[in-house]
This record gives sequence, structure tokens and C-alpha cells, in this order.
Amino acid sequence: MAEILTEIRKIPPVTRFLVASSLGITIPAVMQLISPWRLVFISQAVFKKFELWRLYTSFFLGSTGLNYIFELAMLYRNSNALESTHYDRRSSDYAWQLFLASLALVGVNRPIQSYSHTRALLHTLTYLMCSLSPPGALTSIMGLITIPIAYFPYALLGMDLLTGGPSAAAQGISGMLIGHAWWWLVWGSGIGSGGVEQGMYAGWGRAPAWLKSWFGERDEYGRAGSRRGAVQAFAPRQRAEEAAASGRVTGHSWGSGRRLGS
Repeated sequence: MAEILTEIRKIPPVTRFLVASSLGITIPAVMQLISPWRLVFISQAVFKKFELWRLYTSFFLGSTGLNYIFELAMLYRNSNALESTHYDRRSSDYAWQLFLASLALVGVNRPIQSYSHTRALLHTLTYLMCSLSPPGALTSIMGLITIPIAYFPYALLGMDLLTGGPSAAAQGISGMLIGHAWWWLVWGSGIGSGGVEQGMYAGWGRAPAWLKSWFGERDEYGRAGSRRGAVQAFAPRQRAEEAAASGRVTGHSWGSGRRLGS
């Protein structure tokens, strides 16, 4: 049991929350311990009867049967890839941006009267993960077909259309739209793997101080340097100023020199 708990703790916190929420909401519904109708998103119930928990549960109520295993695996893989790589040591930023994306998903799905936002959330994470992957990277579909990872969101959308019909595809499209907006507005086009957020609204994607404190993180964004994983970049002027302030000598020491002819 201790080994299982140790392995669970190795999962990044936001990904662990997403997977635990999915299991904690879907399994009781599948076992008929609670009616799925109490968990889906219904506008009148949320905004008139103030059943606000539906805003949360509608993102994690999965499918039934083998489809749910695929959804859970995709949720874990995509979220873990984002949080472990692009949001390494910045789980608070990931949680904040995911929260904003979830609010956008609720708004975008209202015209199509979607009861569940699970597939839309999955498509959002998939689109962002694929957009931030290195150019030319490949992925496999159920271990059968290998395709460029840039095309994977569209392959997933096609599977939704075949298995769930137009309504499922509409949810998938809404998720892809929010995923594209997340990538474009926060990360900026062409950043790719290993970059930092340089989108026009990158500042909005920074977690508030209280959330960083809750995650036990520090604000490591400098005035001229940007923190990314274990690497921090500084402008040359900033490095020189910090070296002068600390009394350190930078560069090579050439000695005092000698006058010509002496």
C-alpha cells in the first residue's frame, strides 16, 4: 500500500487532481450509487437553483464501458505531459490557466446545450499538448496507426464523430477552439517545445500570489529573465548589474598588464 501511495505522489498535483476527480465522479455514477442526472450541467439548475457543483462534476463525468478507460488514459497522458514538461515546477500556472479555460468551455458549450464538458476538456488538453510538441513528433492511435502529433486532435475528433455522432463532434470542436485560444493567446504561435509563454495575454496566465503560495511555489519571473523549468535566462545587462551588486567579478581576469618598453 505504501508503494502505491508513493507512486501516486509522483504524479504532478494538478494531473493527480484531474484523475482523482474523474474516478471519484464516474465510478459512483457507473455503479448507480448516484444518478448521473445529478452530475451533468443544466443551466437552469446551476443558475436558478444554485446547484453549483454541476459546474465541477460536468467536467469529470466520463463515458461507460471501455470508452472510459480510453478517456482516463488520455486525460492522464496529456495532462501529465503538459504539467511535467511545459509547466514544470509551475503547477499553479497550469491550474490557473486550466481554470480559465474551463470557464471558457462552459460559455462556448452553452449554445449547443452540452450536458457534459468531459470530452471538450479532453480535446482542449490534447490540442494544447500537440501544439507545444516538437515539430515532426509522432504519436500512435491505440498502438495501431502512427501519425504526426499535429494531426492527432483531428483524428480524435473524427473518432468522436464516428462513435458519438454530431453532438459529440460539436463538443470536441468547442474543446479544440479553446485549446487553440489557450495556445495562441498565452504561449504564442511558433513557440513549440521548451519555450516560454510569449502570447499577448501571457501575463493573464500567471497564477495569483495566493495560488502560488497554496502550491508552495515562488514567483520566479524576473524583470528581464524568464523562468522555464530548471533553466533561467537573463539579459546581459541584468547579469552585469547583479554581479556588480554582489561584488562578484565576471568575465576573464587579464591581470594588471605591462607597459610597452618596460
